[in-house]
Amino acid sequence: MSSIIDIKFELESNKLDSIKADATIVIVKNKDLSHKWVTQEDELKVQGFEGSAEELCQIGNNIYVGVPCFDSDEIRLALCNALKKIKKSSYKTISIGSYSSKRELNISAIVEGAILGSYKFDKYFTKKSSINVEKIIISTEDYSDNKIDETKANEEIKFSFAVANATNMAKTIVNSTPNDVTPQRLAQLAKELTIDVPNTNCFIGDNEYLESENMNLFLAVNRASCHPAKLVHLSYTPKNPKKVITLVGKGLTYDSGGLNIKTGSYMSTMKADKGGACAVLGIFKAITELKLDVELHAVIGATENMVGGDAYKADDVIIARNKDSVEIQNTDAEGRLVLADCLSWAQDKIKSDYILDFATLTGACVVGLGEYTTGIMGNNSKLKHQIGANNSGELSSMLPFNKYLKKTLKSPVADICNISSSRYGGAITAGLFLDNFITDEYKDKWVHLDIAGPAFVERDWGYNQTGASGAGVRLVSYWINKLIKD
Repeated sequence: MSSIIDIKFELESNKLDSIKADATIVIVKNKDLSHKWVTQEDELKVQGFEGSAEELCQIGNNIYVGVPCFDSDEIRLALCNALKKIKKSSYKTISIGSYSSKRELNISAIVEGAILGSYKFDKYFTKKSSINVEKIIISTEDYSDNKIDETKANEEIKFSFAVANATNMAKTIVNSTPNDVTPQRLAQLAKELTIDVPNTNCFIGDNEYLESENMNLFLAVNRASCHPAKLVHLSYTPKNPKKVITLVGKGLTYDSGGLNIKTGSYMSTMKADKGGACAVLGIFKAITELKLDVELHAVIGATENMVGGDAYKADDVIIARNKDSVEIQNTDAEGRLVLADCLSWAQDKIKSDYILDFATLTGACVVGLGEYTTGIMGNNSKLKHQIGANNSGELSSMLPFNKYLKKTLKSPVADICNISSSRYGGAITAGLFLDNFITDEYKDKWVHLDIAGPAFVERDWGYNQTGASGAGVRLVSYWINKLIKD
């Protein structure tokens, strides 16, 4: 399932105006039209271009785009908008200068903005289109006259190229339809990430394996589907890893809500309920391509949640893999059931320094944080902050656990209920439900990421297209990269 944007990025030590290219992108900071790279100030003023945020103007072969500052995400957005402006042109080579800020080199932002912004999901169209740009030449001449470290710049190009294309791969899988990407197909796509990749392995467990592991919550969700469930375990084991990290992803290739069936408007985008699994696959792809010194495990629970005579029901009590009894009060709170068994399995089978799970888990997270922000939860405030506070461009916010919301998960007939007795704080109570299946050994090593908001948005936003954004891939790839370098 190819989604690679194969633009080549080259670093060149010549000044911007001496680089031979079909067109040049000039980023204008905070309406500053007096900079030496703005060679057509009078023409720009005639066109009414001021250099405001996201303002664009093309004069000849120069594309001018405004930004308020040189923060990385503004640079990403500028590249995305500039390439949109010329996507129908015949330009094959583009030149651009360097735009360092006080904190960042921003070469990575140029690469990511170009690759993420050029993505188009046209898998099911007969006629496909692609951008003509083949190469972007980045001059080491800097807008602010800072000295550019070429070794670091080339490292940023390599890292960002891998991460951005892995993000686009995740987008494509999320965007793909449920009749195309079934649990079996999702498992196959995962396995393909290990073909001819050194130090990797793939294990796929079927329903019989799940039964042998007493993964009864996972199996209950799968019961009404004609497609068997799949437990996927990808591993990457380099020789001298600095850390061992396990990623667990919710892989609901379609979610009808089960017997608590969704209404039509809420069901129509449920192909995106595999967003957590796709984030895990994207991170695995990026880290293995970059050959980072981290042992990485990717665990995915792939299934559908469907309606049928054998569907699990509200009022059922099911024994989880960890032997806790779970009262079912809503069959549409199924993702946490799959994750509970997968998290239990991962803790028993893999000795990890960190465990992160990813899921399009709750509409409550979208209500609380909006469509564009990931909710980060767990017991370790320092770890949550480290994951959320990076320069990836993904928006995130921490949601706090508390003992009072935990009490709302009590059941009169079982150890725990799969939904809260309160209508409020639903994202946090879902996280607290998962916390019940985290052993004491891993309480401070585990983080839950609810990506229900940004994983799939039905409109363009920033440098993200309508549909999937690959939420989680850049956020955690940046964190892993920093973790092993510090």
